[in-house]
Amino acid sequence: MLSEGLLVSAPGKVILHGEHAVVHGKVALAVALNLRTFLRLQPHSSGKVDLSLPNIGIKQAWDVARLQLLDTSFLEQGDVTAPTPEQVEKLKEIAGLPDDCAVTERLAVLTFLYLYLSIFRKQRTLPSLDVVVWSELPPGAGLGSSAAYSVCLTAALLTMCEEIPNPLKDGEHINRWTKEDLELINKWAFQGERVIHGNPSGVDNAVSTWGGALRYQQGKISSLKRPPALQILLTNTKVPRSTKALVAGVRDRLLKFPEIVAPLLTSIDAISLECERVLGEMGEAPALEQYLVLEELIDMNQHHLNALGVGHASLDQLCQVTRAHGLHSKLTGAGGGGCGITLLKPGLEQPEVEATKQALTSCGFDCWETSIGAPGVSVHSATSLDSRVQQALDGL
Repeated sequence: MLSEGLLVSAPGKVILHGEHAVVHGKVALAVALNLRTFLRLQPHSSGKVDLSLPNIGIKQAWDVARLQLLDTSFLEQGDVTAPTPEQVEKLKEIAGLPDDCAVTERLAVLTFLYLYLSIFRKQRTLPSLDVVVWSELPPGAGLGSSAAYSVCLTAALLTMCEEIPNPLKDGEHINRWTKEDLELINKWAFQGERVIHGNPSGVDNAVSTWGGALRYQQGKISSLKRPPALQILLTNTKVPRSTKALVAGVRDRLLKFPEIVAPLLTSIDAISLECERVLGEMGEAPALEQYLVLEELIDMNQHHLNALGVGHASLDQLCQVTRAHGLHSKLTGAGGGGCGITLLKPGLEQPEVEATKQALTSCGFDCWETSIGAPGVSVHSATSLDSRVQQALDGL
C-alpha cells in the first residue's frame, strides 16, 4: 500500500463529428477535452474514509472498521465485473445517504464506494483515505464529467493499492501510465460508469483514459494516431434537453422520410471519415489549408444536424455570433441546446477571441477557451498544479 499521496487528473470529452449518426451504425469521432477533473488522495491513520466533492456539495465519511466488517462477497473477487442492481442496492445501504439526496450526488457516492470496496477487496485491511475530487467540467452537459470522475478514482485507487505502479518519478511534474496499466484503469472506470449510467457505450471513459481522439463505430473503439491538439471555444447554452427524446426524434424522422434522412446519415459518416483523414495528416505540423477543411466540415455537419431536427434557437444564435467574428461552430452531443464547439485557427488575435467570448457570454451562455486532443489520465506533482486547482482541492 502506498504511503504518500497522489494527484491525478483526467479530461472530459466532446463529440467532434458523428453524433446521432453513430446510433445508426455510422462513425463518430470523440476527442479529449482539456477541461479536467482533478483528484487528490491522501492516506492517513484516522480510521476513516473521507470523500469530498466540492462541485456538488458532498462531504461523506465512513468508519473503516465498519466497512471492514461488511460482507462484501456481493462484490466479485478480484475480477472486473459489471455492477448488478442488487449490488447497487447494497451499496445504498452502506452509503447511509439521506432520503432527499439528489440523484447526481447519490450516484457519485455509490460509484466511489463501489470502486473503493471492489479494488481494495484483495487487501487484508481497508485503507484510511482522504479523497477530494474537483472538476472544471460542468455536470450533465454531455462532456463526460462522470467518466472523468470514474477514471480519476480508478487510477488513484489502483495506484494506491499497488495494483499498478505510480509512474511519477522524483523531479517529474507530470507522467502517464503504461498502455497495459491504462487498459486496467479503463476497465474499472467502465464499471464505475455502469453504476452511474446503467448501460454506457464505454466511449467517455475510453477518451478520458487514453486522451487524444477516438473513433467509435458499432461498439468498436480505436485511437487515432497522433491527433493534433486543436484550440476551441466550448460554449454551454445552458438549455436543458433530453438525449432520449432527441434520439427518438431522429429515428422517427428516418422512418418517416427514409429517402431523405438515410443519405444525411451517410453524409455525416463521410464527414467523420474526412475529418479523421485530415487530423491524421495534420500531425505535428498543421497547415492553414487543413484548418479551412475542418471549418467546412463543421459547417456542413451543423446543417445536417439541423436537418435531422436536433438543432435549437440557442445553437443557431451561437453559430451566428461566432460567424460574425469569422469563426465556425457546431453543436456537440445530443443537440437541442446543450453545448457547441468553435474552432480557433492558429494566428487568431487574442482580442478577437476575447470579443467572441464576450459576445457569447452576453447571450447568457457559459464559454471556455480550451483545447481538444488533450492528454488522458495523468499523475501530477503538487507543484505542477496551478493555484486555482490547488485552492479548489483545499476547499478554499
